[in-house]
Amino acid sequence: MKLPVSWRASAAATVAAATLLTGGSIAGAATPADVEAAAAPDIPVANVKAHLTQLQSIATANGGNRAHGRPGYKASLDYVKAKLDAAGYTTSIQQFTASGRTGYNLIADWPGGDANQVVMAGAHLDSVSSGPGINDNGSGSAAVLETALAVSRAGYQPTKHLRFAWWGAEELGLVGSRRYVNNLSSTDRAKISGYLNFDMIGSPNPGYFVYDDDPAIEKTFKDYYAGLGVPTEIETEGDGRSDHAPFKSAGVPVGGLFTGASRTKTAAQAAKWGGTSGQSFDRCYHSSCDTTSNINDTALDRNSDAVAHAVWELSE
Repeated sequence: MKLPVSWRASAAATVAAATLLTGGSIAGAATPADVEAAAAPDIPVANVKAHLTQLQSIATANGGNRAHGRPGYKASLDYVKAKLDAAGYTTSIQQFTASGRTGYNLIADWPGGDANQVVMAGAHLDSVSSGPGINDNGSGSAAVLETALAVSRAGYQPTKHLRFAWWGAEELGLVGSRRYVNNLSSTDRAKISGYLNFDMIGSPNPGYFVYDDDPAIEKTFKDYYAGLGVPTEIETEGDGRSDHAPFKSAGVPVGGLFTGASRTKTAAQAAKWGGTSGQSFDRCYHSSCDTTSNINDTALDRNSDAVAHAVWELSE
């Protein structure tokens, strides 16, 4: 996650059943069987962690990082692209220059769906130069990748068109995502019905934060977590400072998840979520210790499932 200098130093069915039991109703009159049939698959956290292991190996082999313009970033992109190509996606690479170095965005489209209604999910793939960036943002990148692969495994054919993205040079100021949005025509921007952003979703002392930008997307995530019995809070630490910001500025509905960076977990938050109060959500934020040891498996598992839940729910 790119922060300003001051910051650097299956649930769907459960929610539906709860609503019906309390006398509520669901628009569209979906039956519990219908809800279950439409539910996203469970995302195996072991698969997500396997991607993180690969990203760690790539960083280790390339000077300890996966930063923009460095060999580790391009190797990370090649790894993700190969997985998507093998799974039947149509992939494209958008090249750009930032700070005198070449950067890349990777875009993957799943065949089918209404091209006038596009649901996007994305994450930045670059790390800072000081570390391998496994939580920031291997965690979001790996969860989005595994969700995309789950779409392929399920042979999912949603009503809307699905597009996944991995952004370059986020750590330099949202360069890759901004380049992508700015290069879209107004007509193509209008076709994106929602963009979901996942930046740091496995913090070792995690919180469960939901973006409050678009009400419908926000509700999708909050309802998912309510079904798990996990309370959430509104994300404020990196508000507007990750790759959803260019989309929001262009009028695209946005939302996402976050588990915290350098801010300190309060006693109230520790009582609610566990973990250690008085300690940062991620003590290795933007540091060399942001390795595969810097991940909370429970948070990564829950959030990976939440990514898939939102992709399925919003693309039906």
